Amino acid sequence: MPKVIYYVASSLDGFIATEGNSLDWLLDFGFAAFQDHYEQFISGVGALIMGSQTYEWIRREQPDTWDYGELPCLVLTRRDLQAPPGTGVRFAAGDPGQILEQARALAGDRNVWVVGGGDVAAQFADAGLLDELWVTYMPVALGSGRRLLPVTAPTGRMHLIGTTSFNGGAAELRFARE
Repeated sequence: MPKVIYYVASSLDGFIATEGNSLDWLLDFGFAAFQDHYEQFISGVGALIMGSQTYEWIRREQPDTWDYGELPCLVLTRRDLQAPPGTGVRFAAGDPGQILEQARALAGDRNVWVVGGGDVAAQFADAGLLDELWVTYMPVALGSGRRLLPVTAPTGRMHLIGTTSFNGGAAELRFARE
């Protein structure tokens, strides 16, 4: 059965971006060591859910490209944003359960990736809608920033289902809901 997965990189102290939404700390590690692993993950994804801040950051950083091609992507916003031509970007607002229904319909028999940010993933976790968390911890501490998963209540216990270590000291931990 397809899963809803929050797949993300984090600092050791639990931040996914700086206070100013910078990912320079992460980009300094490069992507070569992670590329094969990422491609394997994305091959199982049928739809994306992301917040508008993540979407706007991607569009600012890569204004002429969209790395997800025609893969359906629901961007959570109530604002009037523009989708890049020839992409699967759609805009949605509402209850996380309703958003997930749309994403599952678009994903078919493949997984739904909650891209983020942390606030979006927390909404899905608070609603009990995240099946798995895949967190790649980078060997750096930021001290402050955008939290990995700022839930409003305890999530309930999760169990470790896998690990992957990468050159350069990063380690991915995969957790599933019990």
